[in-house]
Amino acid sequence: MQEALFYSKTTKGQVRCELCPWNCVLSDGQTGICKVRTNHNGILVTNVYNKVAAIGSDPIEKKPLYHFHPGKNILSVGEVGCNLECSFCQNHRISQCKASEFSGFHNITSNKIVDEAQKTWNNTGIAYTYNEPFTFYEFLLDTAQLARLKGLKNVVVSNGYINAAPLQKLLPFIDAFNIDLKAFTDDFYKKYTKGKLQPVLNTLKQIAQSPAHLEITTLIIPGLNDDSSEFESMINWIATELGENVPLHLSRYYPQYKLNAPPTPVEKLVELYDLAKQQLQHVFLGNISDQERSTTYCKNCNAQLISRNRYNTAITTLDRAGNCKKCGTFSSVVI
Repeated sequence: MQEALFYSKTTKGQVRCELCPWNCVLSDGQTGICKVRTNHNGILVTNVYNKVAAIGSDPIEKKPLYHFHPGKNILSVGEVGCNLECSFCQNHRISQCKASEFSGFHNITSNKIVDEAQKTWNNTGIAYTYNEPFTFYEFLLDTAQLARLKGLKNVVVSNGYINAAPLQKLLPFIDAFNIDLKAFTDDFYKKYTKGKLQPVLNTLKQIAQSPAHLEITTLIIPGLNDDSSEFESMINWIATELGENVPLHLSRYYPQYKLNAPPTPVEKLVELYDLAKQQLQHVFLGNISDQERSTTYCKNCNAQLISRNRYNTAITTLDRAGNCKKCGTFSSVVI
C-alpha cells in the first residue's frame, strides 16, 4: 500500500478522495468507486502502486495516436480499476475488477518500467493505458517524472474523469493524451457510464490549453450516440473550444460486456466522418479497414502526409518539422 495523493480527512475517521469528480467519502475499510483506493485507518491508500496488470509494446497508432511520433512503438502499462462503469467496456476484465480481487499483478517499480522502455526497439516512451490511468495516479506520476528525466515521452489514454487540481499537477510531465469522449449528452453518460459529461469536457479544455498534444476517440454505438444532430453539436464544440486541428478518431463498436447492440454499420461511420470533416481537419475511422479514412492529408493542398494500413504507417510528404513537403503548410503532427 502507498498513501494516496489528493484527499482530505473528515470526521469519524472518514476520508474524502479528491482525485476525480466522484469525491468519494470513505469510512475505514471502504474502497472508492475506482476499486483501487481504500480508507486504511484514516489514511487513503492506493492498492496498485509498484505493480501492473498488463505491460507490452504497441504501435503508438494503437492508442490511438496518429499525430504523435507516427510509426514509433510505445511501452504500454496498465492496472485494474476504473472510475466509470461503461456497459460497453472493451477492457472490462481489468477495468471493472477490484484490486483486492485481482490475482494477476506483476510487481514492478517505476525504475524497472523506465529501463524496459529504454531498451524496447523503436520506442518513444511509456503509455499509461488499458484500464483508466488516473486511478493509479501516484504510480503514473512517479513513473512519468522519472521517464521525463530519461528523455522518454509520456502518453495517457483516459476517460478524462479527473478533477482539475490533480490534472494540473500531472500536465507538466505528460506529452500526449487520447481522451475518450463517449457521447455528447449527460443522459448517455448517466445511463451507460454512471458518470457525467461536463467533467470530461472540462478535462479536454484544460488539456487543450496546455502544451500537451491532444487527440479524441469516440466509440460510435448504434442507436445510443450516433444521432447526427447530437454528433454535429459535439463536432461544433470540439472545433470551437479545442480547435479544428485536434484529431478525432471515430471507432466502430462491437458487442462487449453488458451491451449487445449490433456492430456499428460502416455506412453510419462514413456519414459521421463526412459530418466531422466539415469542421475538423483530421478525422479517422478506427476498428475497420479503411485506408483512405485512416490517412493524414495536408489541410491546405490535400497531399497525403501519412498513410496507414492498420498499424503499418508510412510518412510520405512530411518533413521533420511537421511541414507538408509539397506546399510548406504546418501540420499538427509531432514527429
